[in-house]
Amino acid sequence: MKVLVTGGAGYIGSHTVKDLLQHGYEVVIVDNFSSGHRELICGGEVIQADLRNKDEMEAVFRQHKIDAVLHFAALIQVGESYQDPQKYYLHNLFTSLNLLEIMLRHQVKNFIFSSSAAVYGPPQKIPIEENHPLNPVNPYGMTKFMVEKILADYSRAYGLQYVSLRYFNAAGADPEGQLGELHSPETHLIPNILLHLLGKNPDFQVFGHDFPTPDGTAIRDYIHVTDLARAHVLALEKLFAGNGSQVLNLGSSRGYSVLEVIKTAEKITGRKVTLRFASRRLGDVPVLLASSRLAEDWLGWERKYSDLETIIQTAWQWHQKH
Repeated sequence: MKVLVTGGAGYIGSHTVKDLLQHGYEVVIVDNFSSGHRELICGGEVIQADLRNKDEMEAVFRQHKIDAVLHFAALIQVGESYQDPQKYYLHNLFTSLNLLEIMLRHQVKNFIFSSSAAVYGPPQKIPIEENHPLNPVNPYGMTKFMVEKILADYSRAYGLQYVSLRYFNAAGADPEGQLGELHSPETHLIPNILLHLLGKNPDFQVFGHDFPTPDGTAIRDYIHVTDLARAHVLALEKLFAGNGSQVLNLGSSRGYSVLEVIKTAEKITGRKVTLRFASRRLGDVPVLLASSRLAEDWLGWERKYSDLETIIQTAWQWHQKH
């Protein structure tokens, strides 16, 4: 089977490409390299193209007989989406609509979407299940919500089969050390802690210490990126087997506070974090925790690397080398 991976030079996309190749898939990567990195590509055919350009994408589908698409390419910075919502609506919706239009024209009916827990907004109950009300509070989350609605309509009207995977907090790095996280700017907690411990990020801040949690800092659900990648390939197998469309949470179902993450990082690295507390960020909630029972049952998904120590250990190995 030949699969197209958009954003395959990014963090989650590159780890998924590795898993796809290990399981015998032929992979075509499309990336415009606005935020992706060529050093994160471990195989497959690479095409530099932009999803906003229909002619470039049409050429990809004419050149290759694509059986399925995994769509990772998107703008992902929540804070930036508040500051420049137009950028996010234009990019994330326009690129997804272009891709789906060309897929349907070429009779490609299998689609895996990189969604987010941001579609839920402030949780009404914990852990969050897939039937939780959707109330995104930032433009980034709203774009994911809107694409999910588009997918549901396209499934009903055009027979598109899709799996929408709602990530919680992707973290860690390839256990073999080949791949890792290279965002610029880096907005995720764990790499920012590790960059601080390496002297690359002297002004490390913890946003909020007055949350209604045991230690006052926000609690989040961290999922190892390799476990996340595995779920995508299992979802692809479900689509090829004709199992229909599905929406799934991908998390560890275990929450850690910011201070717990810091203490674990200090233990693994043998180094001390210099803490500076700052105000809460707009939209931050005290606790985000996934129920991933549906993904476990429907996909047969198992998490092998998603304990916090393994997440931080693999990320630390990566950041020390890069």
